[in-house]
Amino acid sequence: MPPDATSRHKCVSRRTVLGIGSLALGSLTLADCLRARAAAARPADTAVIHVFMGGGPSQIDLYDLKPHAPAEIRGEFRPISTAVPGVQICEHLPCLAGALKHLTIVRSVSHQEPGHLPASHWMMTGHRPPPSTTRNVNPSCGSVVAHARGANAPGLPAYVSIPRRQLLGAAAFLGSAYNPFTIESDPNSEQYKVRNLDFPSEMTVTRLEDRAKLLHKLDRLRRESDRAGEFLALDKFSREAIELVSGSQARQAFDLSQEPTATREFYGRTSAGQGCLLARRLVEAGVTFVTVLSGGEWDTHSDNFTMLKDRSLPLVDRALAALVTDLYQRGLDRRVLLLVSGEFGRTPKINSQAGRDHWPGAFSVLFAGGGMNVGRVIGATDSQAMYPVTHPYSPGDVLATVYDFLGIDTKQIFHDRLGRPVPMLPEGQRIAELWS
Repeated sequence: MPPDATSRHKCVSRRTVLGIGSLALGSLTLADCLRARAAAARPADTAVIHVFMGGGPSQIDLYDLKPHAPAEIRGEFRPISTAVPGVQICEHLPCLAGALKHLTIVRSVSHQEPGHLPASHWMMTGHRPPPSTTRNVNPSCGSVVAHARGANAPGLPAYVSIPRRQLLGAAAFLGSAYNPFTIESDPNSEQYKVRNLDFPSEMTVTRLEDRAKLLHKLDRLRRESDRAGEFLALDKFSREAIELVSGSQARQAFDLSQEPTATREFYGRTSAGQGCLLARRLVEAGVTFVTVLSGGEWDTHSDNFTMLKDRSLPLVDRALAALVTDLYQRGLDRRVLLLVSGEFGRTPKINSQAGRDHWPGAFSVLFAGGGMNVGRVIGATDSQAMYPVTHPYSPGDVLATVYDFLGIDTKQIFHDRLGRPVPMLPEGQRIAELWS
């Protein structure tokens, strides 16, 4: 429940402020005070759902239309009114328009990387990699969360990616124990089944535990000399794997058949729709970080408007609107933060193939939940949606917002496989406007 009128005007106690921010009381600003109060009131079991629209969704065709720009800029789509007075989005997002009272659009996200994989690495890790990057040099946000927080409930993974791992969603030098658990199955398929949650026919819980004890004894000497902590990570991974297959929590959380037919239809009988529904089930059960790959064709170098109108936008419109509505109706909006992003946007000028090319200069990101003030637009771009004309937000700012909500200190230092210190997040500040 939101704080009452009286509590909104109270600051946290000196003990709470010092415990959260390690700040001298005399140096606190009003912003420090409000931030500390918000953190103190935040639920302990916070979680994040990240819907990733890989390929680069067009900001100027989805959330930041420019109806007064020349035809070669504005394109074919018209803006429509939303549930938020004065805010318009694409006509082919009617469900999302109706749910916008629960969302905030940040229109001024920007970086300088035009390649898919390097840009995805930047958005997923907060680190800009070499241009030739094809794998994780740094750990993804979900892996950092798994390392720093773990799952909110026993018997569940901390980090899940639906239906498979995002290309730059791996743990890098944190180790494979912090890679996401993946279902490797279409959640909308009649044959949907989560692998690795059932025993082989010849295996029992007792036999599995006996094997684990034997491995522990055999590896004891190596563990005693393990200076890099690799066996400790493997031990953790092994324990969690046993909990997953021996308990019922995970099987129940991943079981979409437990949802009423009406709820499944509400989300849409598509991979994106059922993926978003599964994500809601998982964070509700105790998973801390879930990535959902949206599907759809967002890399629209040609035939941009037909691809978006006929395929991609209908997929996400219903799914995202249902997810955000469901989070608020179930009272999950204070403990679950929803982030919707791609790796960059598209060029404002339409090319000769009726498409739009890669454009990292300005693009939009959606936020919901997290106890934030929603139903707003933060930031603005120029008349062609080319660059921000307000404060630009970086990938680091987006991730700092996620980490701050989860109570993770972004000043931590990791060490890579060679023992070199690596900042968890080299730059970025929480987007404070989301809660102001």
